[in-house]
Amino acid sequence: MERLNALGAEFLHVEDGTVHMHLGAACVFDGRPPSLDEIEALTASKLERIPRYRQRVRSVPLELGRPVWADDPHFDLGYHLRSVAVPAPGDDAAFCRLMGRIMSQPLDRERPLWETWLVDGLEGDHWALIFKIHHCMVDGIAGVQLLTVMLDQSAEFSIGEPQLWEPRVEPPGLLKVLDAWGGLASDVLTTIRGLPGAVTHPVDFTRSTLEDGEGAVRLLRRLAPTSPLSIEGSIGSHRSWSHSTASLADVKTIRSAFGGTVNDVVLSAVAGAYRELLFERGDDADSSVVRSLVPASTRHDDSHGMLDNQVSALLCELPVHISDPVERLEAVREQMVKLKASHISDAGEMITTIGNLAPPMVVGPVSRMAIRLMHRFGQRSLNTVTTNVPGPQFPLFCLGREMLEYRPFVPISHGVRVGTAILSYNGKLFFGFTGDFDTMPDVGVLATAVSADIDELRDRALTLLRTEGTDPARTGRAG
Repeated sequence: MERLNALGAEFLHVEDGTVHMHLGAACVFDGRPPSLDEIEALTASKLERIPRYRQRVRSVPLELGRPVWADDPHFDLGYHLRSVAVPAPGDDAAFCRLMGRIMSQPLDRERPLWETWLVDGLEGDHWALIFKIHHCMVDGIAGVQLLTVMLDQSAEFSIGEPQLWEPRVEPPGLLKVLDAWGGLASDVLTTIRGLPGAVTHPVDFTRSTLEDGEGAVRLLRRLAPTSPLSIEGSIGSHRSWSHSTASLADVKTIRSAFGGTVNDVVLSAVAGAYRELLFERGDDADSSVVRSLVPASTRHDDSHGMLDNQVSALLCELPVHISDPVERLEAVREQMVKLKASHISDAGEMITTIGNLAPPMVVGPVSRMAIRLMHRFGQRSLNTVTTNVPGPQFPLFCLGREMLEYRPFVPISHGVRVGTAILSYNGKLFFGFTGDFDTMPDVGVLATAVSADIDELRDRALTLLRTEGTDPARTGRAG
């Protein structure tokens, strides 16, 4: 039996009637839209490579083990495929409303936790596929890998014949319990096997342990409550959503002119967008602290093909109090250098490892109790979430039609009324902003402001590079 890891199980525990823990993306294509039957045939031909698409999450009696993946004996591909047309004229505002409505509905726990929506009627003779998949199944990087399985790298295509499939019988409850405890014992033994390394390399082991401990202390310190802002507080079950696009070459030009990484530039632009949003909502951005959870991948070279969750996190304080975008970028760059050396991400990975060894009958109830307390009393340790996932830098095709845009969606949770997802694809950066429908209907401010901030940084970078005699075109293509 395949068990969820501790992080995947946690994404199930924290979900309630208000928080929906699914990821998503809206992929926009050029050309004549296919029929739903064509999408069904394409998906059916890929199922052999995506076993999770035909599996559902099943609990272990009395939570004596983490949930397991089991084949759905009543799997119906048609149930997971939907179609909808955007009302004329199919403008972007209508599409954003549709995306918000689709992402406001939870996935059915009794079925495999995914949906694909075919969207017709977009302006410019475009159409879209909206992918919706539970976070317990994939993280951001695994979601990108999943899309590259579903789509082609060439306009030339052929739909293969679906493979015969017979669902495996779900094991009885007692066998699930025995397997869960056998798996837990195996995890413990694996950890114990690593102890000889502590004996043969005591200095390295001690240093690593101390660094993880220091990271955990720094993590706790960064969770101190922040001052109240309008972008935090209670949320409902419905979502608003908006998006924008930037040139990856422009971002690389900015990086080359002012230093840092592509991620630093992106976080700086996001900070500028939040500064604009705070002023629009009447908050004092000049004296505010916006703390963002920034997921960090812990995948290794041998785990790229795995559909699961392998992430830790950093806690970044977006410098919304700085008005000048170049100074703001410098502040982000300096902070990220310190964060990467702080071992906070290592501490998060250590906590996840410990979670894999913790008794599930304790973890589940404690997690759900914490969520109920957050629902009732709120939290002010985090203001938002910002996830940045690298996507393929080559075009993808669906049934011969080229994918033009890859617009991401990130879930939000109690106390966090707005979140940002960034995804790169084929030379562009795509931003998706999720908000609580009732309290954050103005996420479009973020979409407009983040593009404007990148434009201003680009213009200033080009001016600087020209002054220094550097070729801006070559700089934008580099690295």
